[in-house]
Amino acid sequence: MKSFESLVDSFEQMMTQNLPFHSQPDNLYEPCGYLLKLGGKRVRPILCLMANELFSPIQEQTWSAATAIELFHNFTLIHDDIMDKAPLRRGKETVHHKFGMTAGILSGDVLCIYAYDALSKVHSEKFNAIFSLFNQTAIEVCEGQQLDMDFEKSDLVSEEDYLHMIKLKTSVLLAASLKIGAIIGGASQNDAQKLYEFGINLGLSFQLMDDYLDAFGDAKKLGKQIGGDILSDKKHSCSSMPQRMQTFNKKQS
Repeated sequence: MKSFESLVDSFEQMMTQNLPFHSQPDNLYEPCGYLLKLGGKRVRPILCLMANELFSPIQEQTWSAATAIELFHNFTLIHDDIMDKAPLRRGKETVHHKFGMTAGILSGDVLCIYAYDALSKVHSEKFNAIFSLFNQTAIEVCEGQQLDMDFEKSDLVSEEDYLHMIKLKTSVLLAASLKIGAIIGGASQNDAQKLYEFGINLGLSFQLMDDYLDAFGDAKKLGKQIGGDILSDKKHSCSSMPQRMQTFNKKQS
């Protein structure tokens, strides 16, 4: 099996050298290329490829599915940054900060459409199941994002509600990445579902650490504004927010 690092290198080369976008208009497609060329961990597409490789050699159509997943993920990042008024992403200006709000909205929209175009190149006999899972995941991600925004207006958010929100906002896309790769690779329904459940738990762990680092991390290492969630009045859990607020205010004073 290929290592995670070698798959990242292969995917990075494919993604950045073969961007699927039209050449015009510049103000629509330049922001798309800008964000994708900033890099990123590429965890979601690589999980898709690795899940395929658990059951069979990586197929060409799996690269298309992985591309669809990464394009969709970057669409969510652009719109998430707009809603959070975030100035930095991956250590650089966010798309809407650099190119303007209109470009941010439209380039995010077109990334989502290109994601579905990439997914249409998957020719698995189980395409209907893959397409249904992709749609379900896209809806759940939007639901999670809305809950995240709603929580900004709530005085208290329970731990249960917080975990439900990050499951939708983060975990389901990681889980779907694994399950889609497994399906293409020929996994049984049971094995594919087990990988999905693993992805849910992986996503919860990732988001818990990401939220912690948002308050206490190093801006230079993380490439984003520290304390941005607190400044946006996000509620990560009713028990931790007062302590976070107190610590953050001390650091700023």
